[in-house]
Amino acid sequence: MSSKTEKLISLLDGQPVIPVLKIDDVASAVPLARALARGGLPAIEITLRTATALDAIRRVIGEVEEAIVGAGTILDPRQFEQAAEAGSKFIVSPGVTRDLLDAASDSPVPLLPGAITPGEMMMARNAGLDFLKFFPAEQAGGAAFLKALASPLAEIRFCPTGGITAANALSYLSLPNVACVGGSWVAPDNLVKSGDWAAIEALAREAAGLRKG
Repeated sequence: MSSKTEKLISLLDGQPVIPVLKIDDVASAVPLARALARGGLPAIEITLRTATALDAIRRVIGEVEEAIVGAGTILDPRQFEQAAEAGSKFIVSPGVTRDLLDAASDSPVPLLPGAITPGEMMMARNAGLDFLKFFPAEQAGGAAFLKALASPLAEIRFCPTGGITAANALSYLSLPNVACVGGSWVAPDNLVKSGDWAAIEALAREAAGLRKG
């Protein structure tokens, strides 16, 4: 296991579900992160899918001490650098490119790159990354596909993301090569918009209670 894989796994610290968040209103970032942390999910991924994402990352880092904030949907080295400068503890990308691998090799911030083919997984492994995001999980073959990879790529561990819900999360978490899953169901848009932090905390607590079988 590479040192960066060890660092990333230590950051996530056995958390079964990593909330994947799209922050439209930066004012919601701090109370949302607090609700998720109270529910047992302090490690979160804030995706760079909105203009407010970097500001949201900075605010959560500055105001929610218990939060472990990563940046997601990183597509190129410039975004990698911006997310790292904002204070992100880890970086998540939907795919893997040589440019991103090069950026990650020069940074102390660990990268969780997306991969859905054995070739992409082997490329990341050859770059010293053996903890990968499997995305989009359901559309790319789901738990059955990952189960088939457990023998030929035994040293690679995955965080499946994409189509993961409370109903199917355990089918992934039961696999020996899955460390955690990523999902947005713990912070649905309607609850975020209405500011129902108690309901989000309850969803987080349920998700935090999921354990590998």
